[in-house]
Amino acid sequence: MFANFLSDLAVDLNEGEILTTWAQQAPRKAWLLRPGDVLVTPVPLSRQFLRYVYGLTGVAPESVAIIEVPPAGAVPLAWAVRAAGLLDRVRALAGDRGAAMLPTALDASAIAFARDVGITVHPYPTLEAAEAALKTTMLLNTKSGFREAAEQLGLRLPAGRVCRRPQVDGMVRELLRDDEGVVVKPDRSAGGHGMRFVSRDELGVGALPLDPVGGPDGLWVVERCLDVSQSASVQLEVSASGTRALFSGAMRTVQGSFTGYVSPLSPSDAHVAAELEEWGKALGRHLADHGYAGPFGLDALVDTEDVTYATESNIRRTATTTPHAMVTRLTAGSANAHPVWSLSRGRTRTLLDFDGALTRLRDSHLAFDPGRGEGVILYADAPPDGRSWRYAVTARSARDLAEQETALAAVLEFEVG
Repeated sequence: MFANFLSDLAVDLNEGEILTTWAQQAPRKAWLLRPGDVLVTPVPLSRQFLRYVYGLTGVAPESVAIIEVPPAGAVPLAWAVRAAGLLDRVRALAGDRGAAMLPTALDASAIAFARDVGITVHPYPTLEAAEAALKTTMLLNTKSGFREAAEQLGLRLPAGRVCRRPQVDGMVRELLRDDEGVVVKPDRSAGGHGMRFVSRDELGVGALPLDPVGGPDGLWVVERCLDVSQSASVQLEVSASGTRALFSGAMRTVQGSFTGYVSPLSPSDAHVAAELEEWGKALGRHLADHGYAGPFGLDALVDTEDVTYATESNIRRTATTTPHAMVTRLTAGSANAHPVWSLSRGRTRTLLDFDGALTRLRDSHLAFDPGRGEGVILYADAPPDGRSWRYAVTARSARDLAEQETALAAVLEFEVG
């Protein structure tokens, strides 16, 4: 398990601050561990969290290895491993027993690191096959690359244009002649990072201020701002047998930034799920034709007239891939084999350590129960600030899910608003 959140696949490495923030989610990879596995992580995992994970997964601590890599700045994880002198340790643990690397993001540095260690990259049969997929992987993780592929495949897109940074201001003004609002996106970004919403009323006579994302002459996408009723996504997987949909759900967002997820989509949104799956499989065939194998996501917006528009693809393990695998693993064989589940985060009024938060959940009977397959899971360890908690909830129905989330907010004393 190679938790390379510090990668140039989703965001330029110059965006070091946001990458470092995302890397704090690396502990969630512990839910994938099985006997014999090795986890290489850019952040430490607390003993309390690991005890909690092993208790729910049944993995013996001595059967796995965790390599915590000291911070080395905004550099790929592979570089940080080398800088810390840990390459030989990784090689000794993994290189001589037919292991494969499971990276968060398939990028050039991860493939080079796999070659140094002497292992392949899952699910590719050879490193050469992984390298052959890099060009398409990098391209389809950009807004412009996705729009080009989506247009070829017949996916419905919001009206928009691709332009260089110096042309963004003029493009915004041009589109605002016909629309009340536009959204401006840096070409390579994820989770809503760097996105800017501009209304006709807000646009003054001066140049449009943009965040320093994408460089002075990088590509940007300017799109019509839809009247949105919900954000949705489908997660799929490309393999030798074709493309299959894994799950779909509704994304929780604030100003376009990802804050959480609920899966599956409601029965009233079955048509949205079906269209997303159809689009996702078309995109999967395109990816397979260009050598890609593995998981990917397709994001979309549904407007107030119930029309779905594809917005971007994430050709990597996303923020929902590992939590979904965790939920599937923990509920298998339980009384809740097909759970409704969510991801979210809340900020507590006071500082809590991991054991303190878990004790509150257990005392209030909200903690995940393996037999019932329901409850709250603290899936990402204690946050560095002791207050910004990420959690998952599993339930039998959307109503039960909402009730658990309301109770959780009271038990952990989340701030309101």
